[in-house]
Amino acid sequence: MEALAQTLPVIIYILLIILIVVLIIFMIKAFDTLKKIDLTIEDVNAKMSKLNGVFSIVDRSADVINMVTDKMVGVVSSSINKIFKKKSKKKEEE
Repeated sequence: MEALAQTLPVIIYILLIILIVVLIIFMIKAFDTLKKIDLTIEDVNAKMSKLNGVFSIVDRSADVINMVTDKMVGVVSSSINKIFKKKSKKKEEE
């Protein structure tokens, strides 16, 4: 029993030292992975900034197309309303 009481703490300390070394290695690899992820994100941000001009052109053209179609719909609907008002006035006069 005495031998077990002396060797058990030594075994536990050795296992703890191994665990700490493994955790240190894991943290170093995690930091390397984070650096690679950071570089990738910076690359994506740089590429997105190049495309912002294209997206703004597409957005502006979509706004212009929307405005033109809204005006066309307004003109057509007012024309149809005028036609029906004329017909309703003619029926009321008769």
